[in-house]
Amino acid sequence: MKNSCPRLWGGIALVAVLVCAEVATVFAGEVAIAAASDLNFAFKEIVAVFEKQTGHTVKLSLGSSGNFFAQISNGAPFDLYFSADISYPKKLEEAGLVQPGSLYMYAVGRIVLFVPKGSPIDLASSGMNALRHPTVKKVAIANPKHAPYGRAAVAAMEHYKVYDAVKDKLVLGENISQTAQFIQTGGADIGIIALSLAVAPAMKDTGTHWEVPVEAYPRLEQGAVVLKAAKDVKTAHAFMDHIKSPEGSAVLKRYGFVLPEQARPQ
Repeated sequence: MKNSCPRLWGGIALVAVLVCAEVATVFAGEVAIAAASDLNFAFKEIVAVFEKQTGHTVKLSLGSSGNFFAQISNGAPFDLYFSADISYPKKLEEAGLVQPGSLYMYAVGRIVLFVPKGSPIDLASSGMNALRHPTVKKVAIANPKHAPYGRAAVAAMEHYKVYDAVKDKLVLGENISQTAQFIQTGGADIGIIALSLAVAPAMKDTGTHWEVPVEAYPRLEQGAVVLKAAKDVKTAHAFMDHIKSPEGSAVLKRYGFVLPEQARPQ
């Protein structure tokens, strides 16, 4: 009897561990997120923390807001949609494709001029006129047809009256991340990208940037929704709450986003 007690308690402990593991598995959720490419680096940090803290799994897809809007409108299986232009999730809301009351303006984006390291262009003194520099043969922007940052880039060039001079030099990225890659890999001499990419560790040491004044382009209000077709609504709302939390907000702020409390809709 004396020898059987340790085995008995050991067995009970093992059962308890297995039960706890099974319970954790039952409550662990999975959420599929469609997110604008300007969120690339910020969201990878946020997702890692969220998964570690909650045990949930996140499937993150990055791309252009307009393309995701078209896909979601046609039934693409996402739980959450984070757009670089709040008008897209608003249209989904009007179409009855989102969870009621879930629309949230999570940030306001900024655009910058970016040149690779070794460029002879002095952005600080040239500003938007850097696009006219004689060494500039190709200018990278996101495709304005479906990328909000591309539309902001065109608006800024028109504001500074340089668009006509450089329109034939434009190289269009499918999204803002691909646009940044064009500059990094030598596919373009200069480009207009998201501040959130320019300040990321993967980019900031590869070139320099100049912030385009906010009055030069329409405000990039970025919005998110929980989709009505979401398979895991509870986990989707949990992720949205994490974005709104001080921890999530701090990451967005570190990547140059203006937070909702600092940027009320006009």
